[in-house]
Amino acid sequence: MATGELPRLVLVVGVAGSGKSTVGRLLADRLGWEYRDADEFHSEADRATMAAGHALTDDDREPWLEAIGQWMDRAIATGRHAVVTCSALKRAYRDKLLAGRPDVLLVYLHGSPELLASRLAARHGHFFPAGLLGSQLADLQESEPDEHPLVVEIDQPPEAVVEAVLSLMHRETGSWRPQDGSATEQGARTVVRDGPSASPGPTGASWRLVHGEQSATVVQLGGALRDYVVNGRPVLDGFSPGSAITGGRGQLLAPWPNRVGAGRYRFGDHDLQLALTEPEKNNAIHGLLRWCLWRRLARTDDAVRVGTTLCPQPGYPFLLEICAEYRLGPDGLETTVLATNTGTGPAPYGVGQHPYLTVGTDLVDSALLTVPARYLIRTDDRGLPVGQEPVDGTAYDFRAARPIGDLRLDTAFTGLDRGPDGRAVVRLAHPSGLRGVDLWLGEGTRYVQVYTGDTLAEPGRRRRGVAVEPMSCPPDAFRSGTDLTVLEPGATHVLRWGLSPWGPP
Repeated sequence: MATGELPRLVLVVGVAGSGKSTVGRLLADRLGWEYRDADEFHSEADRATMAAGHALTDDDREPWLEAIGQWMDRAIATGRHAVVTCSALKRAYRDKLLAGRPDVLLVYLHGSPELLASRLAARHGHFFPAGLLGSQLADLQESEPDEHPLVVEIDQPPEAVVEAVLSLMHRETGSWRPQDGSATEQGARTVVRDGPSASPGPTGASWRLVHGEQSATVVQLGGALRDYVVNGRPVLDGFSPGSAITGGRGQLLAPWPNRVGAGRYRFGDHDLQLALTEPEKNNAIHGLLRWCLWRRLARTDDAVRVGTTLCPQPGYPFLLEICAEYRLGPDGLETTVLATNTGTGPAPYGVGQHPYLTVGTDLVDSALLTVPARYLIRTDDRGLPVGQEPVDGTAYDFRAARPIGDLRLDTAFTGLDRGPDGRAVVRLAHPSGLRGVDLWLGEGTRYVQVYTGDTLAEPGRRRRGVAVEPMSCPPDAFRSGTDLTVLEPGATHVLRWGLSPWGPP
Protein backbone atom coordinates (compact mmCIF):
# COMPACT_ATOMS: atom_id res chain seq x y z
CA MET A 1 0.00 0.00 0.00
CA ALA A 2 1.67 3.21 -1.15
CA THR A 3 2.07 6.10 1.21
CA GLY A 4 -0.90 8.43 1.05
CA GLU A 5 -3.19 5.88 -0.63
CA LEU A 6 -6.31 4.18 0.65
CA PRO A 7 -6.15 0.47 1.43
CA ARG A 8 -8.07 -1.42 -1.21
CA LEU A 9 -9.66 -3.71 1.37
CA VAL A 10 -9.96 -3.73 5.17
CA LEU A 11 -9.86 -7.19 6.76
CA VAL A 12 -11.46 -7.16 10.22
CA VAL A 13 -10.45 -10.17 12.34
CA GLY A 14 -11.15 -11.41 15.84
CA VAL A 15 -12.61 -14.15 17.98
CA ALA A 16 -16.35 -14.91 17.90
CA GLY A 17 -18.13 -12.28 19.99
CA SER A 18 -15.66 -9.52 19.18
CA GLY A 19 -18.28 -7.72 17.07
CA LYS A 20 -16.67 -8.25 13.67
CA SER A 21 -19.93 -8.20 11.74
CA THR A 22 -21.31 -5.13 13.49
CA VAL A 23 -18.05 -3.21 13.23
CA GLY A 24 -17.49 -4.32 9.64
CA ARG A 25 -20.91 -3.15 8.49
CA LEU A 26 -20.62 0.17 10.30
CA LEU A 27 -17.13 0.72 8.91
CA ALA A 28 -18.26 -0.08 5.38
CA ASP A 29 -21.22 2.29 5.77
CA ARG A 30 -18.98 5.12 6.96
CA LEU A 31 -16.58 4.58 4.07
CA GLY A 32 -19.26 3.97 1.46
CA TRP A 33 -17.62 0.63 0.62
CA GLU A 34 -18.88 -2.86 -0.11
CA TYR A 35 -19.18 -5.26 2.84
CA ARG A 36 -18.74 -9.05 2.98
CA ASP A 37 -18.83 -11.38 5.98
CA ALA A 38 -16.61 -14.45 5.77
CA ASP A 39 -19.41 -16.52 7.32
CA GLU A 40 -21.13 -16.26 3.93
CA PHE A 41 -18.37 -18.42 2.45
CA HIS A 42 -18.88 -21.37 4.84
CA SER A 43 -20.36 -24.49 3.31
CA GLU A 44 -23.61 -25.92 4.68
CA ALA A 45 -21.58 -28.84 6.03
CA ASP A 46 -19.29 -26.47 7.96
CA ARG A 47 -22.28 -24.64 9.41
CA ALA A 48 -23.86 -27.90 10.50
CA THR A 49 -20.60 -29.03 12.11
CA MET A 50 -20.32 -25.85 14.19
CA ALA A 51 -24.03 -25.82 15.06
CA ALA A 52 -23.56 -29.33 16.47
CA GLY A 53 -20.86 -27.98 18.80
CA HIS A 54 -17.81 -29.23 16.90
CA ALA A 55 -14.89 -27.01 15.95
CA LEU A 56 -13.67 -26.93 12.36
CA THR A 57 -10.30 -28.44 11.54
CA ASP A 58 -7.59 -26.84 9.44
CA ASP A 59 -8.65 -29.11 6.58
CA ASP A 60 -12.24 -27.88 6.96
CA ARG A 61 -11.12 -24.27 6.84
CA GLU A 62 -8.81 -24.60 3.83
CA PRO A 63 -11.49 -24.32 1.10
CA TRP A 64 -13.26 -21.61 3.12
CA LEU A 65 -10.12 -19.45 3.24
CA GLU A 66 -9.46 -20.15 -0.42
CA ALA A 67 -12.93 -18.88 -1.35
CA ILE A 68 -12.48 -15.71 0.70
CA GLY A 69 -9.10 -15.06 -0.91
CA GLN A 70 -10.51 -15.52 -4.40
CA TRP A 71 -13.28 -13.04 -3.66
CA MET A 72 -10.71 -10.53 -2.36
CA ASP A 73 -8.66 -10.92 -5.54
CA ARG A 74 -11.73 -10.28 -7.70
CA ALA A 75 -12.58 -7.17 -5.71
CA ILE A 76 -9.04 -5.82 -6.06
CA ALA A 77 -8.88 -6.68 -9.77
CA THR A 78 -12.13 -4.84 -10.48
CA GLY A 79 -11.12 -1.75 -8.48
CA ARG A 80 -13.69 -2.19 -5.71
CA HIS A 81 -13.16 -1.08 -2.11
CA ALA A 82 -14.54 -3.40 0.54
CA VAL A 83 -14.56 -4.33 4.21
CA VAL A 84 -14.28 -8.07 4.86
CA THR A 85 -14.73 -9.77 8.22
CA CYS A 86 -13.18 -13.11 9.12
CA SER A 87 -12.18 -14.81 12.38
CA ALA A 88 -8.72 -15.68 10.93
CA LEU A 89 -7.56 -16.88 14.33
CA LYS A 90 -4.26 -18.48 13.33
CA ARG A 91 -1.28 -16.75 11.81
CA ALA A 92 -1.37 -19.20 8.90
CA TYR A 93 -4.95 -18.19 8.09
CA ARG A 94 -4.09 -14.50 8.05
CA ASP A 95 -0.98 -15.17 5.98
CA LYS A 96 -3.17 -16.90 3.42
CA LEU A 97 -5.47 -13.88 3.23
CA LEU A 98 -2.77 -11.20 3.32
CA ALA A 99 0.11 -12.72 1.35
CA GLY A 100 0.45 -11.13 -2.07
CA ARG A 101 -2.24 -8.56 -1.24
CA PRO A 102 -0.35 -5.45 -0.07
CA ASP A 103 -3.46 -3.27 -0.42
CA VAL A 104 -5.22 -4.97 2.51
CA LEU A 105 -5.26 -3.36 5.96
CA LEU A 106 -5.58 -5.75 8.92
CA VAL A 107 -7.80 -4.60 11.82
CA TYR A 108 -7.72 -6.81 14.93
CA LEU A 109 -10.55 -6.51 17.44
CA HIS A 110 -9.15 -7.38 20.87
CA GLY A 111 -11.18 -8.25 23.95
CA SER A 112 -10.92 -10.21 27.17
CA PRO A 113 -12.24 -13.82 27.31
CA GLU A 114 -14.79 -12.72 29.92
CA LEU A 115 -16.20 -10.00 27.68
CA LEU A 116 -16.30 -12.32 24.67
CA ALA A 117 -18.11 -15.01 26.67
CA SER A 118 -20.72 -12.57 27.95
CA ARG A 119 -21.42 -11.34 24.43
CA LEU A 120 -21.80 -14.85 23.03
CA ALA A 121 -24.12 -15.83 25.88
CA ALA A 122 -26.41 -12.94 24.91
CA ARG A 123 -26.35 -13.79 21.18
CA HIS A 124 -29.25 -15.77 19.75
CA GLY A 125 -30.03 -17.27 16.37
CA HIS A 126 -26.42 -17.70 15.21
CA PHE A 127 -25.05 -21.03 13.99
CA PHE A 128 -21.90 -20.60 16.12
CA PRO A 129 -22.64 -21.76 19.70
CA ALA A 130 -21.14 -20.07 22.77
CA GLY A 131 -19.64 -23.39 23.82
CA LEU A 132 -17.09 -23.21 20.99
CA LEU A 133 -15.45 -20.05 22.34
CA GLY A 134 -12.89 -22.12 24.24
CA SER A 135 -11.75 -23.82 21.04
CA GLN A 136 -11.40 -20.45 19.32
CA LEU A 137 -9.32 -19.03 22.15
CA ALA A 138 -7.15 -22.15 22.06
CA ASP A 139 -6.55 -21.62 18.33
CA LEU A 140 -6.03 -17.86 18.60
CA GLN A 141 -2.59 -16.56 17.69
CA GLU A 142 -2.63 -12.82 18.24
CA SER A 143 -1.41 -10.58 15.46
CA GLU A 144 2.32 -9.92 15.19
CA PRO A 145 4.09 -6.65 14.35
CA ASP A 146 5.05 -7.74 10.85
CA GLU A 147 1.35 -8.20 10.01
CA HIS A 148 0.91 -4.43 10.37
CA PRO A 149 -2.32 -4.65 12.40
CA LEU A 150 -4.40 -1.83 13.72
CA VAL A 151 -5.46 -3.09 17.16
CA VAL A 152 -8.72 -1.81 18.66
CA GLU A 153 -10.17 -2.68 22.07
CA ILE A 154 -13.79 -3.86 21.98
CA ASP A 155 -14.80 -2.68 25.47
CA GLN A 156 -16.46 0.37 23.91
CA PRO A 157 -19.55 0.88 21.74
CA PRO A 158 -19.26 -0.32 18.11
CA GLU A 159 -19.53 3.27 16.90
CA ALA A 160 -16.51 4.18 19.02
CA VAL A 161 -14.58 1.19 17.66
CA VAL A 162 -15.27 2.35 14.12
CA GLU A 163 -14.32 5.93 14.97
CA ALA A 164 -11.00 4.68 16.37
CA VAL A 165 -10.33 2.63 13.23
CA LEU A 166 -11.11 5.57 10.96
CA SER A 167 -9.04 7.97 13.03
CA LEU A 168 -5.97 5.73 13.05
CA MET A 169 -6.19 4.89 9.35
CA HIS A 170 -3.65 7.65 8.80
CA ARG A 171 -0.75 7.85 6.38
CA GLU A 172 2.36 9.98 6.30
CA THR A 173 1.14 12.09 3.38
CA GLY A 174 -2.27 13.00 2.11
CA SER A 175 -5.60 12.62 3.81
CA TRP A 176 -9.10 11.62 2.86
CA ARG A 177 -12.67 11.94 3.94
CA PRO A 178 -15.21 9.12 4.01
CA GLN A 179 -18.20 9.60 1.76
CA ASP A 180 -20.29 10.85 4.70
CA GLY A 181 -17.93 13.85 4.88
CA SER A 182 -16.59 13.20 8.37
CA ALA A 183 -13.09 14.55 8.93
CA THR A 184 -11.16 11.29 9.26
CA GLU A 185 -7.74 10.50 7.83
CA GLN A 186 -6.48 7.25 6.35
CA GLY A 187 -3.73 4.70 6.62
CA ALA A 188 -2.06 2.59 9.31
CA ARG A 189 1.38 1.58 10.42
CA THR A 190 2.97 -1.31 12.22
CA VAL A 191 1.76 -2.13 15.70
CA VAL A 192 4.14 -2.31 18.64
CA ARG A 193 3.06 -5.00 21.07
CA ASP A 194 2.65 -3.65 24.54
CA GLY A 195 0.48 -3.76 27.65
CA PRO A 196 0.57 -3.23 31.38
CA SER A 197 3.68 -4.66 32.99
CA ALA A 198 3.60 -6.60 36.26
CA SER A 199 4.84 -3.49 38.07
CA PRO A 200 3.78 -0.52 35.93
CA GLY A 201 4.90 2.05 38.49
CA PRO A 202 3.21 5.20 39.78
CA THR A 203 1.80 6.23 36.39
CA GLY A 204 0.38 2.86 35.37
CA ALA A 205 0.97 1.25 31.98
CA SER A 206 2.75 3.14 29.22
CA TRP A 207 2.66 3.08 25.42
CA ARG A 208 5.64 4.03 23.30
CA LEU A 209 5.10 5.52 19.84
CA VAL A 210 7.77 5.42 17.15
CA HIS A 211 8.00 7.13 13.77
CA GLY A 212 11.43 7.29 12.13
CA GLU A 213 13.75 9.18 14.50
CA GLN A 214 10.86 10.29 16.70
CA SER A 215 9.54 8.57 19.82
CA ALA A 216 6.97 9.53 22.43
CA THR A 217 5.50 7.88 25.50
CA VAL A 218 1.95 8.14 26.82
CA VAL A 219 1.07 6.86 30.30
CA GLN A 220 -2.11 5.39 31.70
CA LEU A 221 -2.37 7.89 34.56
CA GLY A 222 -4.44 10.73 33.21
CA GLY A 223 -3.51 9.81 29.61
CA ALA A 224 -0.49 12.09 30.09
CA LEU A 225 2.35 12.65 27.61
CA ARG A 226 5.54 11.56 29.39
CA ASP A 227 8.21 12.36 26.80
CA TYR A 228 8.88 13.22 23.19
CA VAL A 229 12.34 12.71 21.68
CA VAL A 230 13.55 13.55 18.16
CA ASN A 231 16.95 12.41 16.87
CA GLY A 232 17.94 11.59 20.44
CA ARG A 233 17.16 15.11 21.68
CA PRO A 234 14.35 15.69 24.23
CA VAL A 235 11.67 18.11 23.08
CA LEU A 236 9.82 17.98 26.41
CA ASP A 237 10.94 18.53 29.98
CA GLY A 238 8.85 15.53 31.00
CA PHE A 239 9.19 12.86 33.64
CA SER A 240 11.17 9.63 33.73
CA PRO A 241 9.88 6.04 33.89
CA GLY A 242 9.08 5.06 37.45
CA SER A 243 8.61 8.68 38.54
CA ALA A 244 5.43 10.36 39.70
CA ILE A 245 4.02 13.29 37.74
CA THR A 246 4.84 16.67 39.25
CA GLY A 247 4.12 20.20 38.10
CA GLY A 248 1.34 19.03 35.78
CA ARG A 249 3.89 17.72 33.25
CA GLY A 250 2.16 16.48 30.10
CA GLN A 251 -1.19 16.23 31.84
CA LEU A 252 -4.61 16.59 30.23
CA LEU A 253 -6.76 19.23 31.92
CA ALA A 254 -10.50 18.52 31.72
CA PRO A 255 -13.30 19.43 32.20
CA TRP A 256 -11.58 22.75 32.86
CA PRO A 257 -8.01 24.02 32.49
CA ASN A 258 -6.35 26.36 34.96
CA ARG A 259 -8.43 27.50 37.95
CA VAL A 260 -11.94 27.90 39.32
CA GLY A 261 -11.91 30.49 42.11
CA ALA A 262 -13.02 29.00 45.46
CA GLY A 263 -14.22 26.00 43.42
CA ARG A 264 -17.68 27.57 43.32
CA TYR A 265 -19.71 28.31 40.22
CA ARG A 266 -23.30 28.49 39.06
CA PHE A 267 -24.57 26.54 36.06
CA GLY A 268 -28.19 26.75 35.09
CA ASP A 269 -30.20 26.88 38.29
CA HIS A 270 -27.59 25.12 40.41
CA ASP A 271 -24.83 26.40 42.67
CA LEU A 272 -21.98 23.88 42.58
CA GLN A 273 -18.90 23.36 44.74
CA LEU A 274 -15.74 21.62 43.49
CA ALA A 275 -13.05 20.20 45.74
CA LEU A 276 -10.27 22.70 46.45
CA THR A 277 -7.27 21.05 44.82
CA GLU A 278 -5.15 24.19 45.18
CA PRO A 279 -5.99 24.83 48.86
CA GLU A 280 -3.19 27.33 49.44
CA LYS A 281 -4.93 29.66 46.96
CA ASN A 282 -8.50 28.52 47.65
CA ASN A 283 -8.96 27.26 44.08
CA ALA A 284 -9.96 24.14 42.17
CA ILE A 285 -7.25 23.54 39.59
CA HIS A 286 -6.80 21.67 36.30
CA GLY A 287 -9.91 19.55 36.16
CA LEU A 288 -10.87 16.11 37.44
CA LEU A 289 -9.04 13.55 35.28
CA ARG A 290 -5.33 14.00 36.01
CA TRP A 291 -5.20 11.19 38.57
CA CYS A 292 -7.54 8.69 36.90
CA LEU A 293 -6.28 5.62 35.04
CA TRP A 294 -7.23 5.89 31.36
CA ARG A 295 -7.65 2.82 29.15
CA ARG A 296 -6.15 2.08 25.76
CA LEU A 297 -8.76 2.16 23.01
CA ALA A 298 -6.67 1.63 19.87
CA ARG A 299 -3.02 1.39 18.86
CA THR A 300 -0.60 1.42 15.94
CA ASP A 301 3.16 1.83 16.14
CA ASP A 302 3.01 5.62 15.76
CA ALA A 303 -0.34 6.39 17.38
CA VAL A 304 -2.40 5.58 20.44
CA ARG A 305 -5.95 6.45 21.44
CA VAL A 306 -6.78 6.44 25.16
CA GLY A 307 -9.99 7.31 26.95
CA THR A 308 -11.97 7.49 30.15
CA THR A 309 -15.45 8.22 31.47
CA LEU A 310 -16.02 11.30 33.61
CA CYS A 311 -18.89 10.26 35.85
CA PRO A 312 -21.21 12.65 37.70
CA GLN A 313 -19.75 13.64 41.05
CA PRO A 314 -19.94 16.38 43.69
CA GLY A 315 -19.33 19.73 42.02
CA TYR A 316 -19.61 18.31 38.49
CA PRO A 317 -22.84 16.30 38.09
CA PHE A 318 -22.35 15.65 34.37
CA LEU A 319 -21.47 12.59 32.27
CA LEU A 320 -18.73 12.83 29.61
CA GLU A 321 -16.74 10.38 27.51
CA ILE A 322 -13.27 11.79 26.86
CA CYS A 323 -10.52 10.40 24.66
CA ALA A 324 -7.11 11.64 23.58
CA GLU A 325 -5.25 10.56 20.49
CA TYR A 326 -1.51 11.05 20.07
CA ARG A 327 0.02 10.52 16.63
CA LEU A 328 3.58 10.87 15.34
CA GLY A 329 4.04 11.79 11.70
CA PRO A 330 6.46 13.50 9.35
CA ASP A 331 5.58 16.90 10.81
CA GLY A 332 5.91 15.90 14.45
CA LEU A 333 3.44 15.03 17.20
CA GLU A 334 -0.28 15.74 16.89
CA THR A 335 -2.69 15.56 19.82
CA THR A 336 -6.48 15.49 19.55
CA VAL A 337 -8.72 15.58 22.63
CA LEU A 338 -12.41 14.81 22.17
CA ALA A 339 -15.16 15.10 24.78
CA THR A 340 -18.72 13.90 24.19
CA ASN A 341 -21.63 14.67 26.50
CA THR A 342 -23.31 11.29 27.08
CA GLY A 343 -25.60 12.65 29.77
CA THR A 344 -29.15 13.95 29.56
CA GLY A 345 -28.54 17.65 30.07
CA PRO A 346 -26.07 20.37 29.04
CA ALA A 347 -22.62 20.39 30.66
CA PRO A 348 -20.01 23.15 31.12
CA TYR A 349 -16.69 22.21 29.58
CA GLY A 350 -13.18 23.46 29.00
CA VAL A 351 -9.95 21.63 28.23
CA GLY A 352 -6.21 22.13 28.03
CA GLN A 353 -2.90 20.31 28.27
CA HIS A 354 0.32 21.01 30.15
CA PRO A 355 3.52 20.11 28.21
CA TYR A 356 6.85 21.70 29.17
CA LEU A 357 9.09 22.50 26.19
CA THR A 358 12.89 22.47 26.22
CA VAL A 359 15.55 23.39 23.68
CA GLY A 360 18.42 22.00 25.74
CA THR A 361 19.39 25.13 27.67
CA ASP A 362 20.16 24.75 31.38
CA LEU A 363 17.59 27.45 32.18
CA VAL A 364 14.91 28.98 29.95
CA ASP A 365 16.33 32.49 30.38
CA SER A 366 18.40 32.39 27.22
CA ALA A 367 15.80 30.61 25.08
CA LEU A 368 14.03 32.65 22.40
CA LEU A 369 10.25 32.78 22.78
CA THR A 370 7.60 33.78 20.23
CA VAL A 371 3.92 34.04 21.22
CA PRO A 372 1.66 35.37 18.43
CA ALA A 373 -0.89 36.92 20.79
CA ARG A 374 -2.29 40.44 20.92
CA TYR A 375 -3.69 40.29 24.44
CA LEU A 376 -2.70 39.00 27.86
CA ILE A 377 -4.89 38.24 30.85
CA ARG A 378 -3.88 39.99 34.06
CA THR A 379 -4.37 37.89 37.20
CA ASP A 380 -4.33 38.42 40.95
CA ASP A 381 -2.14 36.60 43.46
CA ARG A 382 -4.49 33.59 43.29
CA GLY A 383 -4.04 33.25 39.52
CA LEU A 384 -7.58 34.47 38.80
CA PRO A 385 -8.29 36.96 35.98
CA VAL A 386 -8.75 40.62 36.80
CA GLY A 387 -8.70 41.99 33.24
CA GLN A 388 -7.51 41.69 29.67
CA GLU A 389 -5.14 44.16 28.02
CA PRO A 390 -3.05 44.52 24.86
CA VAL A 391 0.53 43.25 25.02
CA ASP A 392 1.73 46.39 23.23
CA GLY A 393 4.31 48.20 25.32
CA THR A 394 4.48 45.50 27.99
CA ALA A 395 7.19 43.03 28.94
CA TYR A 396 4.82 40.30 27.71
CA ASP A 397 4.91 41.22 24.03
CA PHE A 398 6.57 38.19 22.42
CA ARG A 399 5.14 38.64 18.93
CA ALA A 400 8.75 38.93 17.76
CA ALA A 401 11.22 36.36 19.04
CA ARG A 402 13.30 37.46 22.01
CA PRO A 403 15.01 35.91 25.03
CA ILE A 404 12.80 35.20 28.04
CA GLY A 405 15.46 36.64 30.33
CA ASP A 406 14.50 36.78 33.99
CA LEU A 407 10.81 37.42 33.26
CA ARG A 408 8.52 35.25 35.40
CA LEU A 409 5.72 33.99 33.20
CA ASP A 410 2.49 32.39 34.40
CA THR A 411 0.39 34.20 31.87
CA ALA A 412 -2.58 33.43 29.65
CA PHE A 413 -2.59 34.96 26.17
CA THR A 414 -5.40 35.35 23.65
CA GLY A 415 -6.12 37.23 20.42
CA LEU A 416 -3.99 34.63 18.64
CA ASP A 417 -2.75 35.47 15.15
CA ARG A 418 -3.23 32.45 12.91
CA GLY A 419 -1.81 31.42 9.57
CA PRO A 420 -3.75 30.36 6.46
CA ASP A 421 -4.02 26.85 7.94
CA GLY A 422 -5.91 28.23 10.93
CA ARG A 423 -3.08 27.52 13.35
CA ALA A 424 -1.30 29.85 15.73
CA VAL A 425 2.30 28.90 16.49
CA VAL A 426 4.21 29.42 19.74
CA ARG A 427 7.93 28.95 19.14
CA LEU A 428 10.71 28.15 21.58
CA ALA A 429 14.14 28.38 19.97
CA HIS A 430 17.70 27.69 21.05
CA PRO A 431 19.72 30.90 21.66
CA SER A 432 21.58 30.18 18.42
CA GLY A 433 18.29 30.44 16.54
CA LEU A 434 19.26 27.35 14.55
CA ARG A 435 16.87 24.85 16.11
CA GLY A 436 13.78 24.74 18.27
CA VAL A 437 10.21 23.53 18.50
CA ASP A 438 6.90 24.99 17.37
CA LEU A 439 3.78 24.28 19.40
CA TRP A 440 0.84 24.84 17.09
CA LEU A 441 -2.65 25.63 18.31
CA GLY A 442 -5.42 24.29 16.13
CA GLU A 443 -9.14 23.60 16.41
CA GLY A 444 -10.69 24.48 19.74
CA THR A 445 -7.70 26.44 21.08
CA ARG A 446 -8.55 30.05 21.92
CA TYR A 447 -5.98 30.67 24.66
CA VAL A 448 -2.47 29.62 25.57
CA GLN A 449 -0.88 29.73 29.01
CA VAL A 450 2.90 30.22 29.19
CA TYR A 451 4.60 29.26 32.48
CA THR A 452 8.31 29.37 33.29
CA GLY A 453 7.93 27.18 36.35
CA ASP A 454 9.09 29.69 38.96
CA THR A 455 6.66 28.40 41.59
CA LEU A 456 7.20 24.64 41.14
CA ALA A 457 7.45 22.70 44.39
CA GLU A 458 10.79 21.20 43.28
CA PRO A 459 13.38 24.02 43.17
CA GLY A 460 15.60 21.99 40.85
CA ARG A 461 12.88 21.88 38.18
CA ARG A 462 12.16 25.61 38.16
CA ARG A 463 12.83 27.44 34.88
CA ARG A 464 14.19 24.23 33.28
CA GLY A 465 11.40 24.16 30.71
CA VAL A 466 8.59 26.40 29.48
CA ALA A 467 5.06 25.09 29.91
CA VAL A 468 3.05 26.08 26.84
CA GLU A 469 -0.53 25.08 27.54
CA PRO A 470 -3.18 25.01 24.79
CA MET A 471 -6.55 25.94 26.32
CA SER A 472 -10.10 26.21 25.03
CA CYS A 473 -11.05 28.86 27.59
CA PRO A 474 -9.36 31.28 30.01
CA PRO A 475 -8.79 30.75 33.73
CA ASP A 476 -11.96 30.82 35.86
CA ALA A 477 -14.25 30.31 32.85
CA PHE A 478 -16.67 28.23 34.94
CA ARG A 479 -17.45 31.40 36.92
CA SER A 480 -17.09 34.07 34.25
CA GLY A 481 -18.59 32.10 31.37
CA THR A 482 -15.97 33.60 29.03
CA ASP A 483 -15.54 31.26 26.04
CA LEU A 484 -16.92 28.42 28.15
CA THR A 485 -18.23 25.54 26.02
CA VAL A 486 -21.70 24.31 26.91
CA LEU A 487 -21.89 20.75 25.61
CA GLU A 488 -25.42 19.72 24.76
CA PRO A 489 -26.32 16.01 25.07
CA GLY A 490 -24.63 14.09 22.25
CA ALA A 491 -22.37 17.00 21.29
CA THR A 492 -18.59 16.64 20.99
CA HIS A 493 -15.85 19.22 21.58
CA VAL A 494 -12.50 18.87 19.77
CA LEU A 495 -9.15 20.34 20.81
CA ARG A 496 -6.14 19.94 18.50
CA TRP A 497 -2.54 20.94 19.10
CA GLY A 498 0.85 19.62 18.16
CA LEU A 499 4.62 19.87 18.29
CA SER A 500 6.86 20.40 15.25
CA PRO A 501 10.60 20.32 16.02
CA TRP A 502 12.84 22.06 13.50
CA GLY A 503 16.52 22.63 12.78
CA PRO A 504 19.47 20.27 12.30
CA PRO A 505 19.72 17.09 14.42
